[in-house]
Amino acid sequence: MLPRFLKPYQIRSSNLIRVGPKTDGGYIIDKRILSKTKILITCGLNDDWEFERDYLKKNQKTLINAYDHTVNKRFWLTRFKKDIISLLLFKKLKINKILDVFKYLDYQLFFRNNNKHFEKKIVFKKRNDNETTIPDILANYNQIFLKVDIEGDEYKILNDIKRNSSKIIFLIIEFHDVDKNIKKIKNFINKLDLKIIHIHGNNYGGLDKNKNPKVIELSLLNSKKIKIKKILSKRKYPINDLDYKNFKRRRDIEIKFNE
Repeated sequence: MLPRFLKPYQIRSSNLIRVGPKTDGGYIIDKRILSKTKILITCGLNDDWEFERDYLKKNQKTLINAYDHTVNKRFWLTRFKKDIISLLLFKKLKINKILDVFKYLDYQLFFRNNNKHFEKKIVFKKRNDNETTIPDILANYNQIFLKVDIEGDEYKILNDIKRNSSKIIFLIIEFHDVDKNIKKIKNFINKLDLKIIHIHGNNYGGLDKNKNPKVIELSLLNSKKIKIKKILSKRKYPINDLDYKNFKRRRDIEIKFNE
């Protein structure tokens, strides 16, 4: 069972919606933030911007700033090189490889005008121009939707997020190796105006020895900007028709809490 401090607060069902795909990369938000969000800042992009695309459909005025130092020319060239080698050696090209070309074109079309991608690594202390920090990223904005999925590096920036939490209206964050970092997560969650309204276990990460998810996805709402009742949820997680498996070939993870 997960500790009680990870249990979400009760939110009216009609306010909870899914944004993004019905698989990995989709998350649950409170729809009341849609009209209030000025900018969506994404930390960790890889090759998936379906969440950002779907969010824009719901609020076309939202700015998009994405940060990921690994998505660069080398990222795409490596993919294309593997596709060409596969074609030359095996005289065939799988459909998903053909889609790599279209994915690149889609990337170029999506990240233009008000949608920006910065090839910068997010760190706690900046050492060069290829790096940036949370304070620098958030400096010129308010009413921020912050989405963080940086494969374990989230623990390095928790203090910066906490210090700038008054600027953030909504936060989605993935925590990795939860069993090894539970104290860090608790210290972050406690005394934070951002309150958990949803939790989902990412089945890509598997289970720890206590059968708890090793990777969790949290949705947090700024309770000073949008009021919520200080009542803990009685829902069962995952929620039917709202949560979906990250990895379709594995069972979704049922989450239980210590009372």
